[in-house]
Amino acid sequence: MTPRQAARARLTTFRVVVLVLVGLFFLVPLLSMLDFSTRNFTGTGRTGAAWALLVTDPLLRGSIITSLVLAVLTVVLMLVLLVPTMIWVRLRVPWVARPLEFFCLLPLTVPPLVLVVGLKNVVLWLNFLFGDTPYVLTFLYVVLVLPYAYRALDAGLSAIDVPTLAEAARSLGAGWATVITRVVVPNIRTALLSASFISIALVLGEFTFASLLNYNTLQVVINLQSKANAQESVAASLASILFAAVLLIILSVVSGGRRGRAVASAAPLPTGTAPAAAPAGTAGS
Repeated sequence: MTPRQAARARLTTFRVVVLVLVGLFFLVPLLSMLDFSTRNFTGTGRTGAAWALLVTDPLLRGSIITSLVLAVLTVVLMLVLLVPTMIWVRLRVPWVARPLEFFCLLPLTVPPLVLVVGLKNVVLWLNFLFGDTPYVLTFLYVVLVLPYAYRALDAGLSAIDVPTLAEAARSLGAGWATVITRVVVPNIRTALLSASFISIALVLGEFTFASLLNYNTLQVVINLQSKANAQESVAASLASILFAAVLLIILSVVSGGRRGRAVASAAPLPTGTAPAAAPAGTAGS
């Protein structure tokens, strides 16, 4: 074995060991949660009673539905606010990009406890306008996910030439709505998925806002149920973790598939192969 092959073998062994250790670090607690949530303390064998409570317990089922609806509303409002704003800034007022980035990343520097105290008066007005409903948390969650969504969308927009695409579409008679929805958005689909999945994961795991404002979201109910039925709370926690993991896997598969198709379409023609001739009638168009 040559020194280069030996070094490559050592590097491969190191990578395998690191992956196994990291996998055990994450997998062992999850298996422990599954073991505890399915253990039958009154008899032998396993039981799925705790998992069945995810759909039969009215309080837990209602909190799951509430959190899922909040996640969808947060994603929709976040995309409606951020995507047109960021595209417009890149096209018309690029000098606003830095202030926009500062304001979008500002929630990272403020603790959630301070945010919810500062937004308490805003919540009172929201309750007056929309009623005492947990869905007013949507506006607060948009502020919470803003830094992460901004970074994902900014990476997607930086990967394409937005001004050139917009000018080409405008020269063909497209309006600004068409430029945004049919030209720019399809080219940042992976960034939109990233921002959406990150926002969903954050909303499903958020506890501070809902707890201090006395709304029964998933994490609040899990905390309450841990005092009465520990197996049910552990089952709900494991289910939420697995749901977020599935979202990340879907994101990886989708982004990997799009990247593979892009590389394949950009591959050079084999040597000696002439490009396909343009259809008749297109010359000089």
